[in-house]
Amino acid sequence: MFVSYNKLWKILIDKNISNTELRNLAGVSTNVIAKLGLNDTVSMDSLAKICTVLDRNIGDIMDMSNGKEEKVNNG
Repeated sequence: MFVSYNKLWKILIDKNISNTELRNLAGVSTNVIAKLGLNDTVSMDSLAKICTVLDRNIGDIMDMSNGKEEKVNNG
């Protein structure tokens, strides 16, 4: 399974929120932020915390695909 958090990064840019601010606001670890940067899977608990802080739904911050990674990156 491939995941992409490109939507999350766009939201953070639009809201002028840094990765460190997101980490502190959501109460997630630096490891979670690093995994997000690598498009790696993270726990639903961490994603829920991020969604709550940003007032978004899960589909607003990420894409998932069972196919090839290119499909996720091309939207």
